Amino acid sequence: MSSTPTFTSTALTWKQADDNVHVATRDGEFAGFVEASGAALLARDNHGTALGSFSSLPEARRALERSPRRATRSIGLALRRRLSRARS
Repeated sequence: MSSTPTFTSTALTWKQADDNVHVATRDGEFAGFVEASGAALLARDNHGTALGSFSSLPEARRALERSPRRATRSIGLALRRRLSRARS
């Protein structure tokens, strides 16, 4: 992993995490990522939901910037829900 510049755009801060992965944060919280997959760039939000496939990094970043902000669940709530489902 190399030292790469940080890009800020519309309240998102971007960092290149690997050769083919760009990670976005908003207010210090994970907001999503863009991953190169062959010739396409795939954008995903903070829950891993696919936002689409794009031909350029700026297009993929814009898709994430335009996506609605989704609340991140606390680990406690997520575990309680899983345990509740497992008991059913």
